[in-house]
Amino acid sequence: MTEITAPKSAITAEQFADEIREQLKYTQGVTVEQAKPADVYVAASAAVRRHLMDSWFKTQADMVNGNTKAVGYLSAEFLMGKQLRNALLNAGLTEQFNAAVKELGFSVQDVVNAEHEPGLGNGGLGRLAACFIDSLASLGVPAFGYGIQYKYGIFEQKFDENGKQIETPDYWLTNEEPWGHIDYNRDQKVSFGGEVVEENGKKVWKPAWSVRAVPVDYMVPGYASGRVNTLRLWTAKSYDEFDLLTFNKSEYLDAVKPQVEAENISKILYPEDSTPQGKALRLEQQYFFVSASIHDAIRVFYPGQDKPDLTTFADKITFQLNDTHPVIGIPELMRVLMDEYGYDWDTAWTVTNKTFNYTCHTLLPEALEVWPSKLIGELLPRHLEIIEKIQDQFAAELKTKGVDEATIKDMAIYTGDSVRMAYLATYGGSHVNGVAELHSQLLKDVTLKNFSDVYPDKFTNVTNGVTPRRFVKLANPRLSDLITEGLGTDKWVSDLELLKGLEPLAADDEFVKKFAAVKQANKVDFANYAKREYGFDIDPNTMINTMVKRLHEYKRQALKILAVIARYADIKSGKISADDVMPRTIVFGAKAAPGYYLAKQTIQLINNVARVINNDPDVKGKLNVYFPWNYNIRLAQHLIPATDLDEQISQAGKEASGTGNMKFALNGAMTVGTLDGANVEIRERVGAENFFLFGMTVDEVDALYAEGYEPKKYYEADPRLKAAIDMVADGTFSNGDKTVYEDLVHDWLTKDWFMTLADFGAYTAIQSEIEALYAQPLEWNRKALINVANSGYFSSDRSMEDYLERIWKTGPLAD
Repeated sequence: MTEITAPKSAITAEQFADEIREQLKYTQGVTVEQAKPADVYVAASAAVRRHLMDSWFKTQADMVNGNTKAVGYLSAEFLMGKQLRNALLNAGLTEQFNAAVKELGFSVQDVVNAEHEPGLGNGGLGRLAACFIDSLASLGVPAFGYGIQYKYGIFEQKFDENGKQIETPDYWLTNEEPWGHIDYNRDQKVSFGGEVVEENGKKVWKPAWSVRAVPVDYMVPGYASGRVNTLRLWTAKSYDEFDLLTFNKSEYLDAVKPQVEAENISKILYPEDSTPQGKALRLEQQYFFVSASIHDAIRVFYPGQDKPDLTTFADKITFQLNDTHPVIGIPELMRVLMDEYGYDWDTAWTVTNKTFNYTCHTLLPEALEVWPSKLIGELLPRHLEIIEKIQDQFAAELKTKGVDEATIKDMAIYTGDSVRMAYLATYGGSHVNGVAELHSQLLKDVTLKNFSDVYPDKFTNVTNGVTPRRFVKLANPRLSDLITEGLGTDKWVSDLELLKGLEPLAADDEFVKKFAAVKQANKVDFANYAKREYGFDIDPNTMINTMVKRLHEYKRQALKILAVIARYADIKSGKISADDVMPRTIVFGAKAAPGYYLAKQTIQLINNVARVINNDPDVKGKLNVYFPWNYNIRLAQHLIPATDLDEQISQAGKEASGTGNMKFALNGAMTVGTLDGANVEIRERVGAENFFLFGMTVDEVDALYAEGYEPKKYYEADPRLKAAIDMVADGTFSNGDKTVYEDLVHDWLTKDWFMTLADFGAYTAIQSEIEALYAQPLEWNRKALINVANSGYFSSDRSMEDYLERIWKTGPLAD
């Protein structure tokens, strides 16, 4: 008999229906008969939130009153996804909700669809943060996620008639948002500008202006742990919202100017920063949320104390810096300890150094934030003074360690003109970690080599992971049921390594056929979803080949689309017959940063390749390209379970880890990829024979850079590559206009920094191996099942356990 251990509330469906009725009547102000699905969504969300409330209060009390150090996860992004289904799962109310909604006369899907997904992230960084706080709650570890509640998210992506990306505001807060609790009574004051003066021998910062940071709390319920943590997102308000005298002079815009300026801080994620004003706003955002969070942590852990003993602060909470965005928190905590609480420099430094740890998420130098010191001096003059002193201390320390002057200069945190935030984080915190074994090694060998040489004990690795609750249990219920059937238990949802028990079943043809049937049913579901949401006509009987990730040159969406064009060119030239082409549906999903010209050109190209190929009768429907706009968690939860082949084709040595690769492997997709990021570890675990590997290694890439890379040589040497690029250049995908993609083509042929052209031959060559295996459905699905069975390591629960052991030195609350 199958063992079922999932949370199950004692509340009946009838009782839950009554709770929804009560919320509709007394909170929404409508009867069941008057209610719309959006009303029922809000009422049901409020009802499940009430069921989590006692556990939330108990978790907070146990955290403050106990001796277990909490985790403060500081992140500019939290890409949470929709909340209702996840909360129902963790509260053990899924079945009751489904039955109650039907009893009330509503479609369950209509109610669930009424929730607007918050766009508080741009991909892997934000999704990782969301997975991590989910896992911390599920492990029973006390934690806060700290970030910003962006009123308009990052942006809602649309495509115009020419296939260009258009950014529009994401109005996710337009309607009632039942999950966030605004707590005006626990606000914090955050200040900017002004000057530093000396009073009675002490440095005193006299800010020019301040904003009010108001917390919005979201519950983060754990799975089967009885614990509910908090995601605290800050929203910016003005202390002087409205100038009545100015308004009465009919100067209406000036009357609300302070309000507008303050609220700009929490308007959107990653404002375009090519202008001085944009750069200033980004720094304001970063300081805003870390300053509010540090003060909030002092309030939480030292309640009602005017003179708390902050020498114990690092025993109360450890702050994890998720990339460089929150690193200004290091000088901020120094300032708070010295200027607000009177500690001397050495004591403040000891506390600060013990409190912070840093996760580096990149190997690209341009992604390691560097701020102009002039800007920091204007916005945060006291912090610049503190950074200067940190630099002096650091340089002196390096000198005593025997580091030569040239290296000390190379390692400078503060150069006079700029402040290197990654260097500040590395020196200012206790630990630095990469997010995959290869990435962590490259951090030590290349990106932060000097720091690793001097401080080797600071460096460690924690390979990323994803939460199996959202990305298998919720996203792929058919596969979840089959896994539970195969293992005889559902304990895998909280212990993903149990998936290893599926491996023997890969030899059972009948089980493999069940696995294949799950995939096919998911493909049919996705085709229906794509038709309903986007108007796409996807054939579920073709290979679903997916590439979804942030649009960046190093991720090499260009490599994928050039390979598609090359196949199209072969058909058009008669080199191959469309009748002999294996049917393939390629699905892209990606947003480009608003100011990233080449990335936006690539999006336009993909859309126009889709337009041409999908409508060309010569192709006979064998090759189709789709680019659903505004890729988000909701789309991911439909697409990932339906995918046959996943693309992880970044240039070796450029991707830190990736987490999409883990989600696809867990959901039974095969992967074609390079030896980059976590691909290396996935391939090691699932077996080289169950992974389609191509492309140069890190060493080969470095050697090619060293000898002088000339992309045009590859163009001239490979007729298929030449035909593909010539099609882009000659206007085939731009209605005959040869100027549309000339910048993109010029970059490919003269720069191609991430060696798309150099890896094109290897990438196209592996396609025949992929297609030969796909032509044998039983063997393809056997290998896909082996991928699932060996991906248990890539749970964010395991990632958190590694952080707890290697970095944070804490654990779960006592029961």
